Amino acid sequence: MKNQIVLKMFQDHNDDNVSLTSETNSKLLYGELKLFVNKISRQLAGNGITNKDRAAIILPNGPYMASSFLGISSYMSAAPLNPAYKTNEYEFYLKDLSPKIVIVEPNSKNNVIEVAKKLKIPVCEIKIQKDSPSGLFDLFEKSSEYSLPEENDEALVLHTSGTTSRPKIVPLTNKNIFSSAVNISKSLELSEIDHCLNIMPLFHIHGLIAILATSMKVGASVCASNGFNAIKFLELAKSEKITWYSGVPTMHQAILLRTEKNLELQKI
Repeated sequence: MKNQIVLKMFQDHNDDNVSLTSETNSKLLYGELKLFVNKISRQLAGNGITNKDRAAIILPNGPYMASSFLGISSYMSAAPLNPAYKTNEYEFYLKDLSPKIVIVEPNSKNNVIEVAKKLKIPVCEIKIQKDSPSGLFDLFEKSSEYSLPEENDEALVLHTSGTTSRPKIVPLTNKNIFSSAVNISKSLELSEIDHCLNIMPLFHIHGLIAILATSMKVGASVCASNGFNAIKFLELAKSEKITWYSGVPTMHQAILLRTEKNLELQKI
């Protein structure tokens, strides 16, 4: 298969099918997602940012983090970072990544802003329009035509967990992400009728690739939750009518314990 880029994973899906939902019951259709990705690519290109550059993304878990990853990685390299990092950690990662831009939420007070200014890296707050579906935003007013990346261009960059003396950069190409999404979706036998509840951090490869990218590849949908909450999990899973979820062992254990407590309360 040729031209295995992130954009191609969802470009041909039915415009009227849902791609992302949120805890506020907002729904983002695939047609809206495609228009958003094109718009963000044009805005980045119009402000001197090329498809060979990196963008650091510091946003809380949820629909805006999910859409930002899809939008950025469809054009250039996305570098999502943990919003809870300390100043010295941000300084290390930004120096190591050399991003062209740092993307944060509206009115952000995150200490990454101070670090970015010190390193002379432009900071851009996402601009959310009132009453628009969750996940849609603007970066800049100016825009221009843009060139799509090649399949061997970097689309995502993460770091190792730091078990050695210092975390090391792990770059993933468009083709890496595309192939992983194909393989995982086949292994899980996913289709467009599936709906996943994401409880994993979206600065981690599990949430980004095994859940988000994999779902987008088959035209399925993802509820981009605000993060893991064992107390709210069952209620959200029921209201969203999910068909699957994925997590780490501690999450599964917490969900099981909470389920047992709920059953005990029902008996009382």
